[in-house]
Amino acid sequence: MEQVKTVFRASLLYRFLAALCLWFSGQWWGSGIIQWFIHPPLSLEQAQSESSVFYRLWQWLHRLLCALYRILHLNVLLGDSILRQGWLFAGAAAVLAPLLPTMAVLGLALLGFFSLLINLMAQPDRQLVFSPVNRYIWLYAALYAAGTLFSVTLSGSLLGGVLTVAFILFAIVLQNLIETRRQLDVLIFCMVLAGTAVALLGISQYFLRWGYQSAAWVDSDMFGDAFRVPSTLENPNMLGQYLILAIPLGGAGLLSAKTWGGRLFYLVCCGIMAVCMLMTLSRGAWLGLLFAGFIFVLFLQPRLLLLTPIALVALYFVLPDAIITRFASIGNLEDQSTSYRVYIWLATLDMLKDYWLCGIGPGEAAFNMVYPKYSYSGIVAPHSHNLFLQIVCDAGIVALVVFLLMLIAFARELCGAFCREKDWYSKTHQAAILGGVVGFMAQAMTDYSFYNYRVMFLFWTFLALGTLVARRDTLKEG
Repeated sequence: MEQVKTVFRASLLYRFLAALCLWFSGQWWGSGIIQWFIHPPLSLEQAQSESSVFYRLWQWLHRLLCALYRILHLNVLLGDSILRQGWLFAGAAAVLAPLLPTMAVLGLALLGFFSLLINLMAQPDRQLVFSPVNRYIWLYAALYAAGTLFSVTLSGSLLGGVLTVAFILFAIVLQNLIETRRQLDVLIFCMVLAGTAVALLGISQYFLRWGYQSAAWVDSDMFGDAFRVPSTLENPNMLGQYLILAIPLGGAGLLSAKTWGGRLFYLVCCGIMAVCMLMTLSRGAWLGLLFAGFIFVLFLQPRLLLLTPIALVALYFVLPDAIITRFASIGNLEDQSTSYRVYIWLATLDMLKDYWLCGIGPGEAAFNMVYPKYSYSGIVAPHSHNLFLQIVCDAGIVALVVFLLMLIAFARELCGAFCREKDWYSKTHQAAILGGVVGFMAQAMTDYSFYNYRVMFLFWTFLALGTLVARRDTLKEG
């Protein structure tokens, strides 16, 4: 075998391929676009942010709040209160979001908001954490609030709009309340545990055949009475969306674990979540997970991508026929689920020709007030089944532009951090979170990912996790 390797490496073909790959790699990394992307001028961006009128307004408001804190002697009441330990409330919200009702998650998030406010009032020198992503988060939340206020039905959009704005801004809160590496590492560990618990519940649903099943989830003519697991997230597609984020996080834990016990633990967690992902029968989520895996491997070990064809062939022989049939039906317009989505997309595009600038407002009530006028064949839908189309529906084209700019800033921040990072734990988790967000966006092309408020909350939580992991080396050890 060694002789074969030696002969192959000495061959002209090997030398040609190696030279070609090195040339391509040099051109890629030396290009202006890539260099701009992986070397964001963070100090310049922070200086620009601190010179803005909004920053000055915040400084004035901060001084006012600190003065109020002193005048009311709140330090006596809240000095050693558990309310000052905001990372506990924010962490609990992030970990328990897939397990608790939406309003319970909102309650924990609001405790995090309140704790951050108290800490800012008690510490005059404390500043909000800077991240290039945050300016877009603030702007996107403001646009969504405006979309709510100018909705075609304010009463129908108010609750959903308020929840959305609160969950968007939770990303800012989490970034500011996690202050040490230990807090961040414990939070990530607990989120993997929560993902495993959700997946175990889903697997038990599959074998015990319990839980709600909608006739709209499966085309019975093509797939019979296939059972799809929703676990705690009420819909198998939403469960798949969540697992796209959670599985790479478990994979990062597996690769960065320093003991065999830790590796075994994360391997079991990843296996349980992967099995549950198959049981969702969510084709969009499967594609999203493939995208997430591609980004993860591309960053950490790109040579493994050469094994992709072999892995796909192996999966064909390993996976059950029901999974293969379901996956092969992607794009098949004879499937009622696929044709249903296509007709909704076409009708939504027709609707947006009239409402593209400001949208119609968030929520199912606003959508159902306008969409039926444009519906094809009287097809009823609660939303557009596409995240990007729905953002335009909810808050207009400007909101979509801001959302896309936010994703670019997020990817740029993580890519830049990955290229500078020396710590293996941080590198694996940076790649995992970026891969999870990319996979989430791929699935979002086929469904409205924020229809479930807890899944939406988890997306913004992972955005905050990404910015935290990107600057993990600057956090305190404690």
